[in-house]
Amino acid sequence: MSPARSEAQALDSASPALGEAREFAFSEADFRHLVQLAYEYAGIALSESKRNLLYSRLSRRLRVLELDTFSAYREVLANDEREIENFINSISTNHTKFFREAHHFDHLRTHVAVPFTQNAGVSGKRRLRIWSAGCSSGEEPYTIVVVLKREIRDFSGYDVRILATDIDTDVLTKASRGEFASATIDEVPKAYLEHFKRAGDKVVMDAEIKSLITFRRLNLMSEPWPFQGKFDAIFCRNVMIYFDGPTKAKLIQRFVQQIKPGGWLYIGHSESLIGAHPGLQSAGRTIYRRDE
Repeated sequence: MSPARSEAQALDSASPALGEAREFAFSEADFRHLVQLAYEYAGIALSESKRNLLYSRLSRRLRVLELDTFSAYREVLANDEREIENFINSISTNHTKFFREAHHFDHLRTHVAVPFTQNAGVSGKRRLRIWSAGCSSGEEPYTIVVVLKREIRDFSGYDVRILATDIDTDVLTKASRGEFASATIDEVPKAYLEHFKRAGDKVVMDAEIKSLITFRRLNLMSEPWPFQGKFDAIFCRNVMIYFDGPTKAKLIQRFVQQIKPGGWLYIGHSESLIGAHPGLQSAGRTIYRRDE
């Protein structure tokens, strides 16, 4: 899939053709209920065009649970909190790759990593925190670490941590393993290839790189977020395309409050912010800076 292709298009292409015979009874009430549940629980706004997507993705859960109708699945959701997690996992789309939207990582190196190493030697401030919000299967936070490692060859003298969160527990399990198909590094810039270790038909992230990342499940809609400290940079890319305007605006304001003065927010290529966002200034293509 082309990096420029939107996740919304990817979702539509995964849907069965309109009018295709249904294996399970799927009423208008079922559709509306599930749309409302996705919005209330995860902020995901599903339009009418996602009807077939919803059916296709959730039919797999009905088969696993040996159910005959979506009405019966709604009853399961109402009585089993664990199935809510499976529900969100099923309707989430996780399309990512190493160095996706590479200009963000060029900026991270020149405006975060380089100043950090320079200032640490002068001021003694050696603490750096970055949040990958919506980290999917882990390519983004691992890319962040290898970019930092280009400037910080030895992390032992620094307090550097990457928080990587996602609502999907399945992708978090994969991300924490730090193992990827060897073809996933085909487009990684040569300057960074030394940090990706081939092991047969896989690429395995080394222990030092993995040790800098904390993977946690987090619903971005939850309040309050379970951390107090502020971040030098937040990546939240190609997540907000699933949110409506009010949800997106509220989330951006929460990010602003969580970024250190002078820190950075990176968003997805199709998520340029519309209107004023107090505390943020545009600093390039889908890059924003928190006011000092």
